[in-house]
Amino acid sequence: MLAWAIGLVLVGNRQSARSQIIMTKYALVGDVGGTNARLALCDMDNGDISHIHTYSGQDYDTLEAVIRHYLTAQKVEATEACIAIACPITDDWVDMTNSAWAFSIKAMKASLGLATLEVINDFTAVSMAVPMLGERDIIQIGGAAAQPGHPIAVYGAGTGLGVCHLLQLDKRWISLPGEGGHVDMATGSEEEQQILAVLRKELGHVSAERVLSGPGLVNIYRGIVAIDGRTPQLLKPHQVTELAINDSDDDCRRALSLFCVLMGRFGGNLALNMGTFGGVYIAGGLVPRFLEFFRSSGFRAAFEDKGRFKDYLHTIPVFLISHEQPGLLGAGAHMRQKMGMVI
Repeated sequence: MLAWAIGLVLVGNRQSARSQIIMTKYALVGDVGGTNARLALCDMDNGDISHIHTYSGQDYDTLEAVIRHYLTAQKVEATEACIAIACPITDDWVDMTNSAWAFSIKAMKASLGLATLEVINDFTAVSMAVPMLGERDIIQIGGAAAQPGHPIAVYGAGTGLGVCHLLQLDKRWISLPGEGGHVDMATGSEEEQQILAVLRKELGHVSAERVLSGPGLVNIYRGIVAIDGRTPQLLKPHQVTELAINDSDDDCRRALSLFCVLMGRFGGNLALNMGTFGGVYIAGGLVPRFLEFFRSSGFRAAFEDKGRFKDYLHTIPVFLISHEQPGLLGAGAHMRQKMGMVI
Protein backbone atom coordinates (compact mmCIF):
# COMPACT_ATOMS: atom_id res chain seq x y z
CA MET A 1 0.00 0.00 0.00
CA LEU A 2 1.23 3.52 -0.81
CA ALA A 3 -1.12 5.38 1.50
CA TRP A 4 1.73 6.20 3.85
CA ALA A 5 3.56 8.00 1.06
CA ILE A 6 0.70 10.31 0.22
CA GLY A 7 1.78 13.02 2.60
CA LEU A 8 0.10 16.08 1.15
CA VAL A 9 -2.85 16.98 -0.99
CA LEU A 10 -1.90 19.82 -3.33
CA VAL A 11 -4.85 21.91 -4.41
CA GLY A 12 -4.82 23.35 -7.93
CA ASN A 13 -5.71 26.88 -9.00
CA ARG A 14 -9.01 27.67 -7.32
CA GLN A 15 -9.70 30.38 -9.88
CA SER A 16 -9.77 27.77 -12.62
CA ALA A 17 -13.06 26.26 -13.75
CA ARG A 18 -11.30 22.91 -13.53
CA SER A 19 -9.80 22.86 -10.07
CA GLN A 20 -7.76 19.72 -9.56
CA ILE A 21 -6.64 17.79 -6.51
CA ILE A 22 -3.22 16.25 -7.07
CA MET A 23 -2.02 13.47 -4.77
CA THR A 24 1.71 13.65 -4.15
CA LYS A 25 4.31 11.70 -2.18
CA TYR A 26 5.31 14.49 0.16
CA ALA A 27 5.40 14.99 3.92
CA LEU A 28 5.54 18.17 5.97
CA VAL A 29 8.85 18.55 7.82
CA GLY A 30 9.97 21.15 10.32
CA ASP A 31 13.06 22.26 12.20
CA VAL A 32 12.14 24.41 15.19
CA GLY A 33 14.85 26.11 17.23
CA GLY A 34 14.91 28.69 19.96
CA THR A 35 14.87 31.54 17.42
CA ASN A 36 13.31 30.34 14.16
CA ALA A 37 10.92 27.71 12.83
CA ARG A 38 11.72 26.26 9.40
CA LEU A 39 9.06 24.32 7.50
CA ALA A 40 9.29 22.50 4.18
CA LEU A 41 8.04 19.61 2.07
CA CYS A 42 9.96 16.34 1.81
CA ASP A 43 9.77 14.11 -1.27
CA MET A 44 9.22 10.67 0.24
CA ASP A 45 10.78 8.90 -2.74
CA ASN A 46 14.21 10.50 -2.64
CA GLY A 47 14.30 12.72 0.47
CA ASP A 48 14.61 16.01 -1.43
CA ILE A 49 13.51 19.10 0.49
CA SER A 50 11.60 21.95 -1.14
CA HIS A 51 9.32 24.94 -0.45
CA ILE A 52 11.44 25.97 2.55
CA HIS A 53 10.19 28.89 4.60
CA THR A 54 11.62 30.36 7.81
CA TYR A 55 9.49 32.05 10.46
CA SER A 56 10.53 34.01 13.53
CA GLY A 57 9.26 32.42 16.72
CA GLN A 58 8.56 35.89 18.10
CA ASP A 59 5.88 36.47 15.47
CA TYR A 60 3.64 33.57 16.51
CA ASP A 61 2.08 32.57 19.81
CA THR A 62 2.25 28.84 19.10
CA LEU A 63 3.98 26.35 16.82
CA GLU A 64 0.59 25.22 15.55
CA ALA A 65 -0.09 28.77 14.34
CA VAL A 66 3.15 28.71 12.33
CA ILE A 67 2.26 25.37 10.75
CA ARG A 68 -1.24 26.56 9.83
CA HIS A 69 0.20 29.71 8.27
CA TYR A 70 2.66 27.65 6.21
CA LEU A 71 0.06 25.16 5.00
CA THR A 72 -2.32 27.96 4.06
CA ALA A 73 0.41 29.80 2.16
CA GLN A 74 1.40 26.63 0.29
CA LYS A 75 -2.26 25.72 -0.34
CA VAL A 76 -1.74 22.20 1.02
CA GLU A 77 -3.37 19.85 3.49
CA ALA A 78 -0.86 17.76 5.42
CA THR A 79 -1.58 14.20 6.57
CA GLU A 80 1.98 13.20 7.53
CA ALA A 81 4.48 15.38 9.37
CA CYS A 82 7.79 15.20 11.23
CA ILE A 83 8.82 18.17 13.35
CA ALA A 84 12.25 18.47 14.96
CA ILE A 85 12.28 20.52 18.16
CA ALA A 86 15.20 22.05 20.09
CA CYS A 87 14.41 20.44 23.45
CA PRO A 88 14.11 17.00 25.08
CA ILE A 89 11.22 14.90 23.77
CA THR A 90 10.32 12.57 26.63
CA ASP A 91 6.52 12.34 26.57
CA ASP A 92 3.44 13.95 25.06
CA TRP A 93 4.05 17.40 26.51
CA VAL A 94 6.77 19.43 24.77
CA ASP A 95 8.18 22.47 26.57
CA MET A 96 10.93 24.14 24.57
CA THR A 97 14.17 25.00 26.38
CA ASN A 98 14.96 28.32 24.65
CA SER A 99 11.44 29.37 23.64
CA ALA A 100 8.10 30.05 25.31
CA TRP A 101 6.34 27.55 23.06
CA ALA A 102 4.84 24.45 24.70
CA PHE A 103 2.27 21.98 23.38
CA SER A 104 0.76 18.50 23.53
CA ILE A 105 1.77 16.31 20.58
CA LYS A 106 -1.56 14.45 20.62
CA ALA A 107 -3.58 17.64 20.80
CA MET A 108 -1.68 19.31 17.96
CA LYS A 109 -1.94 16.18 15.82
CA ALA A 110 -5.71 16.13 16.30
CA SER A 111 -6.12 19.88 15.80
CA LEU A 112 -4.17 19.81 12.53
CA GLY A 113 -5.98 16.68 11.33
CA LEU A 114 -2.78 14.70 10.85
CA ALA A 115 -2.69 10.94 10.38
CA THR A 116 0.93 10.85 11.56
CA LEU A 117 2.88 13.38 13.60
CA GLU A 118 6.45 12.55 14.59
CA VAL A 119 8.04 15.03 17.01
CA ILE A 120 11.75 14.44 17.51
CA ASN A 121 14.72 16.21 19.07
CA ASP A 122 16.38 18.68 16.70
CA PHE A 123 19.71 16.88 16.88
CA THR A 124 18.03 13.56 16.23
CA ALA A 125 17.04 15.19 12.95
CA VAL A 126 20.53 16.56 12.32
CA SER A 127 22.07 13.15 12.99
CA MET A 128 19.61 11.47 10.63
CA ALA A 129 20.73 13.89 7.92
CA VAL A 130 24.28 12.49 8.02
CA PRO A 131 23.54 9.43 5.82
CA MET A 132 21.92 11.80 3.29
CA LEU A 133 24.91 14.15 2.98
CA GLY A 134 27.08 14.19 -0.12
CA GLU A 135 30.68 15.34 -0.48
CA ARG A 136 29.58 18.88 -1.35
CA ASP A 137 27.57 19.07 1.91
CA ILE A 138 30.54 18.65 4.27
CA ILE A 139 33.95 20.21 4.88
CA GLN A 140 36.57 17.99 6.53
CA ILE A 141 38.74 19.42 9.28
CA GLY A 142 41.55 16.98 9.96
CA GLY A 143 41.65 13.25 10.54
CA ALA A 144 41.56 10.36 8.10
CA ALA A 145 38.62 8.85 6.22
CA ALA A 146 35.43 7.99 8.11
CA GLN A 147 35.15 4.28 8.87
CA PRO A 148 31.78 2.76 7.86
CA GLY A 149 29.93 0.91 10.58
CA HIS A 150 31.48 2.90 13.44
CA PRO A 151 29.63 5.34 15.74
CA ILE A 152 29.16 8.96 14.70
CA ALA A 153 28.92 12.05 16.92
CA VAL A 154 27.02 15.19 15.98
CA TYR A 155 27.09 18.48 17.85
CA GLY A 156 26.50 22.09 17.03
CA ALA A 157 26.25 25.58 18.44
CA GLY A 158 23.41 27.97 17.71
CA THR A 159 20.96 29.45 20.18
CA GLY A 160 21.96 26.47 22.33
CA LEU A 161 24.31 23.48 22.06
CA GLY A 162 22.93 20.26 20.60
CA VAL A 163 24.53 16.82 20.93
CA CYS A 164 23.63 13.43 19.47
CA HIS A 165 25.21 10.13 18.46
CA LEU A 166 24.32 7.92 15.50
CA LEU A 167 24.73 4.18 14.96
CA GLN A 168 23.97 1.93 12.00
CA LEU A 169 22.46 -1.49 12.69
CA ASP A 170 21.99 -3.63 9.59
CA LYS A 171 20.25 -1.21 7.21
CA ARG A 172 18.70 1.02 9.88
CA TRP A 173 20.13 4.16 11.40
CA ILE A 174 19.62 4.60 15.14
CA SER A 175 19.87 8.08 16.60
CA LEU A 176 20.84 8.43 20.27
CA PRO A 177 19.67 11.86 21.39
CA GLY A 178 20.59 13.34 24.72
CA GLU A 179 21.23 16.61 26.48
CA GLY A 180 25.01 16.62 26.24
CA GLY A 181 25.03 20.38 25.86
CA HIS A 182 24.16 20.67 29.55
CA VAL A 183 27.06 18.68 30.98
CA ASP A 184 29.61 20.51 33.13
CA MET A 185 32.07 22.52 31.07
CA ALA A 186 35.62 21.40 31.69
CA THR A 187 38.59 23.77 31.55
CA GLY A 188 42.07 23.24 30.20
CA SER A 189 43.92 26.40 31.16
CA GLU A 190 44.17 28.96 33.94
CA GLU A 191 42.46 31.58 31.76
CA GLU A 192 39.52 29.27 31.14
CA GLN A 193 39.24 28.60 34.88
CA GLN A 194 39.11 32.32 35.57
CA ILE A 195 36.46 32.93 32.92
CA LEU A 196 34.27 30.08 34.20
CA ALA A 197 34.69 31.40 37.74
CA VAL A 198 33.23 34.73 36.60
CA LEU A 199 30.31 32.95 34.93
CA ARG A 200 29.66 30.72 37.96
CA LYS A 201 29.16 33.82 40.11
CA GLU A 202 26.46 34.94 37.69
CA LEU A 203 24.90 31.65 36.63
CA GLY A 204 25.72 29.03 39.23
CA HIS A 205 26.11 25.90 37.12
CA VAL A 206 28.13 26.52 33.96
CA SER A 207 27.24 23.96 31.32
CA ALA A 208 28.95 23.53 27.97
CA GLU A 209 26.04 25.42 26.38
CA ARG A 210 26.86 28.47 28.48
CA VAL A 211 30.03 28.95 26.42
CA LEU A 212 29.43 26.93 23.24
CA SER A 213 26.48 28.78 21.71
CA GLY A 214 25.66 32.25 20.44
CA PRO A 215 24.94 33.55 23.95
CA GLY A 216 27.92 31.50 25.13
CA LEU A 217 30.28 33.39 22.82
CA VAL A 218 29.10 36.61 24.45
CA ASN A 219 29.66 35.01 27.87
CA ILE A 220 33.26 34.17 26.92
CA TYR A 221 33.79 37.75 25.76
CA ARG A 222 32.34 39.16 28.99
CA GLY A 223 34.48 36.80 31.05
CA ILE A 224 37.67 37.82 29.25
CA VAL A 225 36.98 41.50 29.83
CA ALA A 226 35.93 40.94 33.45
CA ILE A 227 39.10 39.06 34.46
CA ASP A 228 41.08 41.99 33.06
CA GLY A 229 39.15 44.28 35.40
CA ARG A 230 37.31 46.17 32.67
CA THR A 231 33.66 46.69 31.73
CA PRO A 232 32.46 44.75 28.66
CA GLN A 233 30.44 46.32 25.89
CA LEU A 234 26.84 45.17 25.39
CA LEU A 235 27.47 43.06 22.30
CA LYS A 236 25.39 40.47 20.49
CA PRO A 237 26.91 37.23 19.15
CA HIS A 238 27.12 38.44 15.55
CA GLN A 239 28.87 41.61 16.71
CA VAL A 240 31.50 39.64 18.61
CA THR A 241 32.06 37.49 15.53
CA GLU A 242 32.29 40.44 13.12
CA LEU A 243 34.68 42.40 15.33
CA ALA A 244 36.85 39.30 15.73
CA ILE A 245 37.14 38.30 12.08
CA ASN A 246 37.72 41.93 11.04
CA ASP A 247 40.45 42.13 13.68
CA SER A 248 38.73 45.23 15.06
CA ASP A 249 38.65 44.25 18.74
CA ASP A 250 41.26 42.23 20.63
CA ASP A 251 38.80 41.04 23.28
CA CYS A 252 36.39 39.72 20.65
CA ARG A 253 39.22 37.99 18.80
CA ARG A 254 40.38 36.35 22.02
CA ALA A 255 36.80 35.27 22.72
CA LEU A 256 36.28 33.74 19.28
CA SER A 257 39.68 32.00 19.42
CA LEU A 258 38.83 30.50 22.80
CA PHE A 259 35.39 29.49 21.54
CA CYS A 260 37.07 27.45 18.77
CA VAL A 261 39.42 25.80 21.25
CA LEU A 262 36.55 24.87 23.56
CA MET A 263 34.60 23.48 20.59
CA GLY A 264 37.61 21.28 19.84
CA ARG A 265 38.02 20.08 23.40
CA PHE A 266 34.31 19.29 23.70
CA GLY A 267 34.26 17.46 20.34
CA GLY A 268 37.26 15.39 21.39
CA ASN A 269 35.39 14.35 24.53
CA LEU A 270 32.45 13.18 22.41
CA ALA A 271 34.80 11.19 20.18
CA LEU A 272 36.37 9.47 23.19
CA ASN A 273 33.00 8.62 24.74
CA MET A 274 31.92 6.34 21.89
CA GLY A 275 34.96 5.83 19.69
CA THR A 276 33.41 7.79 16.84
CA PHE A 277 35.62 6.60 13.99
CA GLY A 278 32.56 7.11 11.77
CA GLY A 279 33.26 10.82 12.17
CA VAL A 280 32.37 13.82 14.29
CA TYR A 281 30.00 16.23 12.56
CA ILE A 282 29.58 19.89 13.50
CA ALA A 283 26.21 21.48 12.75
CA GLY A 284 24.49 24.64 13.98
CA GLY A 285 24.29 28.14 12.59
CA LEU A 286 27.21 29.70 14.45
CA VAL A 287 30.46 28.19 13.10
CA PRO A 288 29.66 28.71 9.37
CA ARG A 289 29.66 32.47 10.03
CA PHE A 290 33.43 32.39 10.62
CA LEU A 291 34.50 29.29 8.70
CA GLU A 292 37.97 30.44 7.64
CA PHE A 293 38.73 31.72 11.14
CA PHE A 294 37.58 28.36 12.54
CA ARG A 295 39.69 26.30 10.13
CA SER A 296 42.86 28.21 11.05
CA SER A 297 42.09 28.26 14.80
CA GLY A 298 43.24 25.94 17.56
CA PHE A 299 40.16 23.76 17.11
CA ARG A 300 41.83 20.62 15.74
CA ALA A 301 44.78 20.78 18.13
CA ALA A 302 42.35 21.03 21.06
CA PHE A 303 40.27 18.16 19.63
CA GLU A 304 43.32 15.88 19.73
CA ASP A 305 44.80 17.23 22.98
CA LYS A 306 43.91 14.23 25.16
CA GLY A 307 47.27 13.23 26.57
CA ARG A 308 47.90 9.52 26.08
CA PHE A 309 44.98 9.28 23.65
CA LYS A 310 46.19 11.92 21.22
CA ASP A 311 47.13 9.27 18.63
CA TYR A 312 43.71 7.63 19.10
CA LEU A 313 41.98 10.88 18.15
CA HIS A 314 44.40 11.86 15.41
CA THR A 315 42.68 9.74 12.73
CA ILE A 316 39.08 10.54 13.70
CA PRO A 317 37.71 12.92 11.06
CA VAL A 318 35.72 16.03 11.86
CA PHE A 319 33.25 17.33 9.30
CA LEU A 320 31.54 20.69 9.26
CA ILE A 321 28.07 20.30 7.78
CA SER A 322 27.70 22.92 5.06
CA HIS A 323 24.24 21.79 3.92
CA GLU A 324 21.92 24.72 4.56
CA GLN A 325 19.06 22.71 6.10
CA PRO A 326 20.32 19.53 7.81
CA GLY A 327 17.46 19.59 10.32
CA LEU A 328 14.83 19.51 7.59
CA LEU A 329 16.79 16.92 5.61
CA GLY A 330 17.06 14.72 8.70
CA ALA A 331 13.42 15.12 9.67
CA GLY A 332 12.54 13.83 6.21
CA ALA A 333 15.00 10.94 6.55
CA HIS A 334 13.49 10.02 9.91
CA MET A 335 10.01 9.97 8.44
CA ARG A 336 11.10 7.93 5.43
CA GLN A 337 12.81 5.33 7.63
CA LYS A 338 9.78 5.30 9.94
CA MET A 339 7.68 4.40 6.91
CA GLY A 340 9.94 1.45 6.08
CA MET A 341 12.29 2.96 3.53
CA VAL A 342 16.08 2.39 3.49
CA ILE A 343 18.03 5.66 3.64
